Amino acid sequence: MTTSDKAPNPFNTYAQEGGGCRVRLSGEEVRAPAGFALRAASVHEVVQRLAAKDATLWGDAATEEAAIRLGWLDLPTSSRELLPRIAEVRAGLQADGLDHVVLAGMGGSSLAPEVICRNAGVELTVLDTTDANQIRRTLADRLDRTVVVVASKSGGTIETDSHRRAYIQAFRDAGLSDEQIAARFVVVTDPGSPLEEIATEGNYRALFLADPNVGGRYSALSAFGLVPSGLAGADVAKLLDEAAELRPALEQLGDNPGLLLGAALSGAATHSREKLVLANTDPALEGFGDWVEQLIAESSGKEGKGLLPVIVEGIDAPGWADIGPDAVRATLGDVDGSEIRITSGPLGAQFLLWEWATAFMGWGLHTSPFDQPNVTESKDNTARLLESATDGVLDVPAPLFTDGPIEVHGDQALLGEAKSLVDALELILRQVQPTGYLALMAYLDRFADADIARLRPALARLLAGPQVTFGWGPRFLHSTGQFHKGGQPVGVFLQITGAVEEDLPIPGRPYSFATLQMAQALGDLGALQSRNRPALRLHLTDRKAGIATLLAAFGA
Repeated sequence: MTTSDKAPNPFNTYAQEGGGCRVRLSGEEVRAPAGFALRAASVHEVVQRLAAKDATLWGDAATEEAAIRLGWLDLPTSSRELLPRIAEVRAGLQADGLDHVVLAGMGGSSLAPEVICRNAGVELTVLDTTDANQIRRTLADRLDRTVVVVASKSGGTIETDSHRRAYIQAFRDAGLSDEQIAARFVVVTDPGSPLEEIATEGNYRALFLADPNVGGRYSALSAFGLVPSGLAGADVAKLLDEAAELRPALEQLGDNPGLLLGAALSGAATHSREKLVLANTDPALEGFGDWVEQLIAESSGKEGKGLLPVIVEGIDAPGWADIGPDAVRATLGDVDGSEIRITSGPLGAQFLLWEWATAFMGWGLHTSPFDQPNVTESKDNTARLLESATDGVLDVPAPLFTDGPIEVHGDQALLGEAKSLVDALELILRQVQPTGYLALMAYLDRFADADIARLRPALARLLAGPQVTFGWGPRFLHSTGQFHKGGQPVGVFLQITGAVEEDLPIPGRPYSFATLQMAQALGDLGALQSRNRPALRLHLTDRKAGIATLLAAFGA
């Protein structure tokens, strides 16, 4: 029941609708904390202050960062100025026969465009990996028709810079002149970044300067989300229309689905709920959970707080029905048994809905929803390892032992007398506590090695209670990687790396993609081990055989 025909009363209303979005809460264990959060929000005028871009909303420590991160509130209107230029550049690309759009971006620069294009039914090749096998295959795909969108807020993201260099070399090897190569690149970055300078000096086909007051994970409706999607053929004007229709509802107390969703997330996170198990039953939002995962994990997982998003394969998947008392269920779709139901809402509105709710959750947790301190930490670890490499070769520790196609790496004190893969797996799984979680982190090819993702439901079924997450490296470093190190210290980590069939050099760098990928894996592993998080690394000397061995070990 909503309050559309009465005076707004957000305190006793657990179904709120506006702008095409509807949020419903069920179960007193979720409604009661949400009601408390709604009352607190009213007292502190959170809705009014967020709408007015009050940077003090999240406390003194967060004010400086928040002051330069609230531009996302205006994107449904301000991003319209991008539309004519996107259309113009797309027309030029089509005239030149360049119809294969490749996006080189990480985190917020890639997750939103991927879901936008998937739901629009248009093709966009997203390159957000450092896996040499995957990159080599992508470079060979329709190179004669390829335009590369390089998207990086800072302009110095190591993955996207490496992709740009690899494509320049591929175009050069194909016989293109410097002028022709420049016409194959479109750049999206913040003003004043190193990438702006590269694009300007190189006379790239197009340079889009994004709003610097929008953080990466809130950038779905900015140039980072709209440019690659629009160039690929998605109707990005429609996304802005959808978000604009919702915006008035987000600035009022009654019939405010964003307020209710934010209250549910905040209430859960402050009342012993540490995990948000999300299943999608709405085909119109396919892949949306991956974007939500990054937004929630990176925004809330710090200072030992937050909600860990657990994206499950469906409502019949392990981890959904056997949920523990430390988690709350949410669905994109109206599902019985779901405590938070987002039962409707077009994609453009959904982006704004979740961004608003996440900002509200940050207020409720007394943390900044706009920084990501531990993402930077892993980047720094990677840089140190690369600097210490000798002739581009990392000093990789020897395995404790090898079992078939799998090398086992880990702390001897943790693994004890384990001499087999099964022994090691049993020991690491024993570390997972009833209210903890197991994170699977695969530094592999997310298409050719996609079967490795079947480990998530297999392990969730085996553990029967503790949640299991899955992430592709280094993609997850810009998402749940923040929560792993900054959230509740209850995680156990299983990292999977693999031998590269044919390495790929990074032009102008003293290291290859295989070296970069391994440095990222070891850098993140080191960050976890420095916090005494139980962690095991399995290295597949033969990827196909190694994946088959792991699936067999867990009955998958």
